[in-house]
Amino acid sequence: MTYEPERFPPEPPSSVNMPLLVLARACTTAVFMTYPACLSWLMDAWQMTATRAGVVQGAFTASFAVSLLVVSFLCDRFGAKSVFAWAALSSAVSALFFATFTRSFESALVSMALLGLAQGATYTPAIMLVSINAPPDRKASAVGWVLAGMSAGYVLSIVLANAMLATTDYRLAFAVTAGVAVAGSALSIAAIRNARDQVVQVDLGKTSSDRPWKREARLLTLGYMGHTWELFGAWAWIPAFLTASLLSQGRMTGVEVGLWIAVTLHVSGFFSSFLSGYAADRFGAKPVLVGFALVGAACSLAVGWLNELNVALLLALVGIYGFAIIGDSSVLSSAMTDAVPASQLGRALGLRSIFGVGAGSVSPIAFGMALDMTPASVSWGVAFCTLAFGGALAFACAIALRG
Repeated sequence: MTYEPERFPPEPPSSVNMPLLVLARACTTAVFMTYPACLSWLMDAWQMTATRAGVVQGAFTASFAVSLLVVSFLCDRFGAKSVFAWAALSSAVSALFFATFTRSFESALVSMALLGLAQGATYTPAIMLVSINAPPDRKASAVGWVLAGMSAGYVLSIVLANAMLATTDYRLAFAVTAGVAVAGSALSIAAIRNARDQVVQVDLGKTSSDRPWKREARLLTLGYMGHTWELFGAWAWIPAFLTASLLSQGRMTGVEVGLWIAVTLHVSGFFSSFLSGYAADRFGAKPVLVGFALVGAACSLAVGWLNELNVALLLALVGIYGFAIIGDSSVLSSAMTDAVPASQLGRALGLRSIFGVGAGSVSPIAFGMALDMTPASVSWGVAFCTLAFGGALAFACAIALRG
């Protein structure tokens, strides 16, 4: 059997408008990285310690995790299509709230938590809709394109935020990225207008012992926990790390730094998301997961100690880092849809999300505490090493998967 490359983006034999859905995901997530992109300025403007800054990001991630759990159950009950439509509307409202009211540490806790709830609510139903409509041999690549759209949104978020910071201040950055997210909500509804949906009839009277978890699903859940620990910690703090490192060398303006952050961290993630999906469709999930986890853990151990490295080499290293830590995301999701029966899929994804993203919500806080508690000469190195624990867990779980 020969493998035939597919068009950009893959168009499943369904009525999901894949190009429009990819664009919608890019716009909806244009507010996702606004806070991390502005973090260096916000810490000064709001007089925040690194620990407090991590708590705000942790509030976003924790609410994101709770949303994933609740929405996964709702998808089983009402179908992913209707849940996704309502989530898109809530995403628009939360983005506007974020832009209007976030002016301090206290208000950021509230608005970032609401933003996390709404952003999380759009994630699982998008994955489920694509999985329902994609052919089995193209499922990973289709999911990969959805996540690639999200990576494009992260790039847009960082670029717009830094451009607005150079023009005025963080308030304009919040407003502009929120406006793009509102447009993404409308595009999301249009993309799934004629989508095929699936509502699974589940007998709630049965206990979990009637449907035991498969070994693969447990390993994928643990691997996802390691993945999100490393990913969410890196996403929260790499912008501040690169800003401090590059500006200290005096060779770039703030806007240029923002552009390079976007390129190294999220443009690399854009390509990683769909390339890993294609690789998993062709070679299987296990070797892809092993490779990405190993490279990600190695980068976590190294990058924090190299903040004075030559600019080009540092950016190249962070580009590899960004490529590695997001690449296994689509493969973990598609592998879970293969391992778990349809009647359990929503709940399995929900439990995976609450454990995985719950771990990811703690990661930025642990990172910030490491920064605050260690001498400045080693603080970045020690802080990034805390992320390597996640990469190591993801690697161990990937090794244990059946070939």
